[in-house]
Amino acid sequence: MTRVEPLGLRSHSIISLLAGLLISALLLGWLGIPVVSSEGMFIRSHLMTGEIPSAPDDPAWDKVPPMTLPLSGQVITRPSWPEPSARALVVRSVHNGTEIAFLLEWQDNTKNDRLSPGTFRDGLALGLPLGDAPAFFCMGQLDHYINIWHWKADWQSDIDRRAARSTEGKREGGEVRRFEVIPRRSSSVEDLVGGGFSTLTTKVAQGRIQGKATWKDGVWRVVMRRPLVSADPENEARLEPGRLQAIAFAVWNGENKERNGQKAVAPWYQLSIDPVAKL
Repeated sequence: MTRVEPLGLRSHSIISLLAGLLISALLLGWLGIPVVSSEGMFIRSHLMTGEIPSAPDDPAWDKVPPMTLPLSGQVITRPSWPEPSARALVVRSVHNGTEIAFLLEWQDNTKNDRLSPGTFRDGLALGLPLGDAPAFFCMGQLDHYINIWHWKADWQSDIDRRAARSTEGKREGGEVRRFEVIPRRSSSVEDLVGGGFSTLTTKVAQGRIQGKATWKDGVWRVVMRRPLVSADPENEARLEPGRLQAIAFAVWNGENKERNGQKAVAPWYQLSIDPVAKL
């Protein structure tokens, strides 16, 4: 015989469930973690005319609607990191049919843009699967590779210091400039391919993905941009107008000693790239 649950007990269970969901939402809000609906699983890259913005302070970004993604700890593999410091990532994206750009912002009260023994860098990465098959969002997996764009705060510092040195003239009073070896970087973003943990490989050709970042008032603002057309289809993610493309994100806080797998993550979302109207 089928047991029929009393109506009052069933109603009590539903109320308890709703109360639990409400408490969870309030707790996430108190922790600064936004609640994302199923509608928010899509990140839109908006079509614009003319040059796309390449710097975080370009006023063109103010016209692009932001999307806030919740970040959680990486607990899939060792060393796990259940309590990252970054709680949310704000994402904007635009393209002009030729290039695509992302503006990514997150709270970080300390600027860590130098590496030395015992210190770690701030960083940000986005991952794009190679091909249409799904892949593991952290580093991909065997036969399901992932293209990773890894922006590094110390690489940005190298580029900015080199630019400042090349433009500075002779110092007042004939002061001798301090000698400093600054690495030459083609970009502040490293272009990588991963096929699982411990398989991360730096691509030979670098510089296709360019980065520019600023840190002010405890907030990092990073722009990453790339031509839409793939130069190496086997090792470079397809980014085509009108196409849906999976995308994932990771954030590292050097002050919190985060590095490698110790990071905050936002697993797969769908990147919707606006189509270009045909004339």
